Amino acid sequence: MTAPTQNTAPSMPAPAPTPSEPAPVAPRAHQDLHTPVLGWFAQHARDLPWRRQEAGPWGVMVSEFMLQQTPVSRVLPVYEQWMARWPRPADLAAEAPGEAVRAWGRLGYPRRALRLHGAAVAITERHGGDVPTQHAQLLALPGIGEYTAAAVASFAYGQRHAVLDTNVRRVLARAVTGVQYPPNATTAAERKLARALLPEDPGTAARWAAASMELGALVCTAKNENCARCPVASQCAWRLAGKPEHDGPARRGQTYAGTDRQVRGKLLAVLREATGPVPQAALDRVWHEPVQRARALDGLVADGLVEPLAHGAYRLPLT
Repeated sequence: MTAPTQNTAPSMPAPAPTPSEPAPVAPRAHQDLHTPVLGWFAQHARDLPWRRQEAGPWGVMVSEFMLQQTPVSRVLPVYEQWMARWPRPADLAAEAPGEAVRAWGRLGYPRRALRLHGAAVAITERHGGDVPTQHAQLLALPGIGEYTAAAVASFAYGQRHAVLDTNVRRVLARAVTGVQYPPNATTAAERKLARALLPEDPGTAARWAAASMELGALVCTAKNENCARCPVASQCAWRLAGKPEHDGPARRGQTYAGTDRQVRGKLLAVLREATGPVPQAALDRVWHEPVQRARALDGLVADGLVEPLAHGAYRLPLT
């Protein structure tokens, strides 16, 4: 899920005068990672639309919702269409939630569309239509967790926060901790390390967050890492230790064929394409096994992605 690499780094906004994380002093060996990684990022960062100045905080937030568990290559066309249709949170908030689900298309995990719609409504009602600047305010929005709040505060407002996605965690695990892969779930030790590595200047810290993420996405990948292109290969603890594999293989992607997720996707595809209510008979045709089909449909209703109507018909949610 990659777009062509560009030779210009995205511009970062000036730091916002809002509270950020405290500034623990990083060990000198850790600080030495900053210069080569930031220099590499300046030359090799992808020119992605949500990194451009015109994307604004709302564009950053939309991208963070879409990029969860989804490759950049799949996100790009949906993101462009989404931002053209809903360039401000208020534009999305004015639409029915089902329209967000419809526009989400085949990105997968469509509950993210409902959560993004809910966040847009809250931004419109609580913050005058502007994405809030403070980390605590972001965290209070529907559908936003610690990672997304930190990412938006950093990438949209140039603040100083530890942004720990899978790519960053893998870079830190290898370069600093000396293990091939990070734990399955983010640990307190990882958060402590990430905070210790943050540059003290907020703007530099925001670029460091983006740069370490990009390094993990393009070079220090889960499989077939390209150490020859890595700007910190000479000081990478895992490489210097001989790349030990004692902590197990990379996690495999979840099987999709034949799962309830696949059935849910097929049911939603019919509903997205419909201009009105869809009768049960039309949904019955998308999957041969009735028990699994009913379970998937019930799950969509329970998640608020589908509304049941009278006479056994269904539609995308209007409220």
